[in-house]
Amino acid sequence: MKKDNGTLNRRDVLKRGLWGAAGLSLYGVAGSARVVGAAEKPKGKAQSVIQIWMWGGPSHLDTFDPKPAAGYDYCGPFDKPIDTNVAGIQIGQMLPLLAQQADKYSIIRSMTHGNNGHETASYIVQTGHEPGRQVFPCMGAVASLFKGYDHGYKGLVPPYVVLTRPQGRFSESGFLGDKYKPFATGGDPNREPFAVEGIIAQGISDRRQESRRKLLEDLDTLGEAMPDHPQFEQFDRSEQKAFDMMFGQARSLFDLKQEKDETRQRYGRTTFGQSCLTARRLVEHGVPYITINYGGWDTHKQHFEAMRRKLPEMDQGMSALLDDLSQRGLLETTIVWWGGEFGRTPKILWESPWNGGRNHFGKCFCSVVAGGGFKGGCVVGSSDETGSEPATRPVYPQDLLRSMYTLLGIDPDGPLPNGRGLDVKVMPKAASGSGMLTEIM
Repeated sequence: MKKDNGTLNRRDVLKRGLWGAAGLSLYGVAGSARVVGAAEKPKGKAQSVIQIWMWGGPSHLDTFDPKPAAGYDYCGPFDKPIDTNVAGIQIGQMLPLLAQQADKYSIIRSMTHGNNGHETASYIVQTGHEPGRQVFPCMGAVASLFKGYDHGYKGLVPPYVVLTRPQGRFSESGFLGDKYKPFATGGDPNREPFAVEGIIAQGISDRRQESRRKLLEDLDTLGEAMPDHPQFEQFDRSEQKAFDMMFGQARSLFDLKQEKDETRQRYGRTTFGQSCLTARRLVEHGVPYITINYGGWDTHKQHFEAMRRKLPEMDQGMSALLDDLSQRGLLETTIVWWGGEFGRTPKILWESPWNGGRNHFGKCFCSVVAGGGFKGGCVVGSSDETGSEPATRPVYPQDLLRSMYTLLGIDPDGPLPNGRGLDVKVMPKAASGSGMLTEIM
């Protein structure tokens, strides 16, 4: 029995069933058709991006835009900002380690888009496009297109990786299709083993995996009978690639036991801290785009209790990442981008049921960028005295994304190749805000 396009159903079903039984993932192994015709790229300094995605939206007043003069109803208990190692720049009191790395990053204090919905705001911030008829890809998917397998990338690990869970707010690949979706690792890098999807199946030994591979080969009688069929050859190559991931370099890449215990402790023995360490290892191996999907920031209730847990964890992991990248000579070619879909309401909701919560706030928030051609030790824009709206130099998501694309060597005004024949550009025409962040590029 065959499909209309000539692909054999029987073999496809058999293979998929056996791979599922073996606990292996087909993600990234038998992807969609190759997209070609990408425009010639402008030169860029950055080779990789580490996106620290603050899922839910972090408070700007409690992190990188403190407002001690605004009073208790805005600052709560966090009313003592601290000096950084850059004269004139202060950040939140819960970030002492990041305060000593301020020469490596720049703070954008006038981010804005005005949308307070998680899904829509996430889409705007990560694609630079307003919602419309077409679902545009996020920056990770675009980087995968222009810097992935069709443009010289040869790694076994897919070019767009998410640690550890899919973001779930929108279709990251948009109209580019499944080939450009992120590879979500699953698992927890702070556990032993780090059970990466398709590489390590928790509770299944290497010996058992090898015996399953032998069973797969023994059952492959149809493939043996038609060894020259192009569909079978393609699958065999994919099978070999999958087992190379399980037992070769890709497995080693996610094995954090190869790091010194001192290094692991420096990042923090938390899921976020070890995700930052994993991201550094991925950059070292040339992966173009890594997202750390860092949840826990949607703090409608008991905000400050959550921040006393989350901010020290963030401070340790992110500061170690910046310092480690710098010491290894990787920060010059790696953009680190911190931020969420929006900020949180400057005025605290003390009343029940919020009990000191902060709600969604897209009118004014912060982003942080470092490396890859961005200057450190700078502040772009400012907010008003309560952090309620931009006071100077409003920066829209498309302004930030245009700047990062340019540093990556991707023309933001160039065509965005796609398999659907759409005549679209990487970014919409620059119409809002003050344009690219040339003052820190």
